[in-house]
Amino acid sequence: MTVIAGRVALDAAAVVRCRRRVHLDHDPAAVGAPRARPDPALEQRQADAVSHRADVGARLAAEFGDRWRSIPPGPASEREEATGEALAAGVPYVWNAVLPLDLAGARRGEVDLLVRAPDGGYQPLIVVRHRVTDPGSGALTSPFMLPRAELAAPDPARRPRSQTRDQLRLAHLTRMLQATGQASETALGGVIGMDADVVLWHDLAAESWPGGRSTLEEYDSRFTDRLAVASAAVSGAPALAQPSRITECRRCPWWPTCEAVLADQGDVSLVLRGEDAVALRGAGVPTVAQLAALDPRGEPPAVLHGMPFADAVALARAWQRGMPVVRRVAEVPVVRADVEVDVDMESFGESGAYLWGCLLTTPGGAHLAEALGEVTGYRAFATWQPLPTDDEARSFAEFWGWLSGLRSRCAELGLSFAAYCYNEQAENRWLLGSADRFGGHPGVPGRDEVLEFINSSRWVDLFAVVSEWFLCAHGKGLKRIAPAAGFAWQDPEAGGENSMRWYRAAVGMDGAPPDRVQRERLLRYNADDVQATHVLREWMCSPALAEVPLATEL
Repeated sequence: MTVIAGRVALDAAAVVRCRRRVHLDHDPAAVGAPRARPDPALEQRQADAVSHRADVGARLAAEFGDRWRSIPPGPASEREEATGEALAAGVPYVWNAVLPLDLAGARRGEVDLLVRAPDGGYQPLIVVRHRVTDPGSGALTSPFMLPRAELAAPDPARRPRSQTRDQLRLAHLTRMLQATGQASETALGGVIGMDADVVLWHDLAAESWPGGRSTLEEYDSRFTDRLAVASAAVSGAPALAQPSRITECRRCPWWPTCEAVLADQGDVSLVLRGEDAVALRGAGVPTVAQLAALDPRGEPPAVLHGMPFADAVALARAWQRGMPVVRRVAEVPVVRADVEVDVDMESFGESGAYLWGCLLTTPGGAHLAEALGEVTGYRAFATWQPLPTDDEARSFAEFWGWLSGLRSRCAELGLSFAAYCYNEQAENRWLLGSADRFGGHPGVPGRDEVLEFINSSRWVDLFAVVSEWFLCAHGKGLKRIAPAAGFAWQDPEAGGENSMRWYRAAVGMDGAPPDRVQRERLLRYNADDVQATHVLREWMCSPALAEVPLATEL
């Protein structure tokens, strides 16, 4: 937060943050309010991003020599002055820049790289540690060592990945450059992603947002709103943003403060998030209790987009009674087979998938494993070389070879087969991504072969089954739902964020020797994940399901 002479100056992050978080960030009365403990996983990602940025800067500096100027670390005022001198001198590439505080526009900001355009103005370029393109075509890119917008051309091998945060940050920096009179007339901004192989350029003036808005127009609208929220907070005026539970809450430092308020109020966003909660509040239904009291067969007080009105009422009633799940139907249809495999993948951020875990079971009879030449139980296909590594191709090929071989033998023996995961979005992403990245490596399938599998009826997403046939009052994540089926993880710290720390130690990513204890911990965690989906599926097909109330019975 920056406040000078009673005026607020916002950085680019404000436009992508929750409005209530912007309020709390600027409310003097919130200084002593409860906050979440620092997230080690988030801190590590931030440290990795700093390291990645430094590596990119060093590579570019070595390329450009005296055409490159790096602003030395130090107080922001000194960096701002040094940046101004570099821009006035027309330096082609200015690294680690701090733009002048824009008091008129209420903006402040730093930029990784400023690139001088042919018209003498500057264009912003940022370095991020996530992927910015996907396989496809049409992305506007220039070579990594030629980070110039005028050299960019449509890329036949890449399409831009949706990263609205990057685009809005570039719009913020462009507005700051315009305020100083140093902006290029061409509103383009560049991004170097974690692969650091090309520069992706965004046309910030193009009509690329819903309603035909440009990135700059979308940014202006959001910034005006967030500035009003922050200014009201600083001045002690009535708050323009109230707590409401959204996805961002999971990682927000202010969540303990907002959670206490929402729980005290019994706020409707505790069961319905986003636009549905806003719509119900606007219709005079601000609490879970009020929603639960409505007639599910009656006229909805507002149009809901997340679920049918009757389900919303049932969900509120389940939440009131402390029920994690209720059924929508008497019997839940689940695809079953003679031979079943539960699959769970472990990835390390955007760097790759280092582990494919599989649990083989034979509901059709114990003798089937022998007929298939297999042993039932858990098996892992992993690489323990630090990602990114080509050894990932080897582990993926071994996983795919085993799975496809098993499917083929089932077909030959006339046995039905099904494979299961929980929330196929992650597995499908790395199945396709691995095929794309490692095409040509021994044993790696082509994209069409992978698509045939994931589009088949024998690849079953149990998350989709839960979403369709159950109402979940406390979320639909596997670690929320599996306990209702009687499953518990062996490791009390089991979770995706913690697994990132375990992985770093397991492969010696931070300079220490590889830790075999953490390697075994990851394998146990993955084995529990596939066991959880197996137990969940068995439970959904068992008489025990009758103990779960029907939504219509609440």
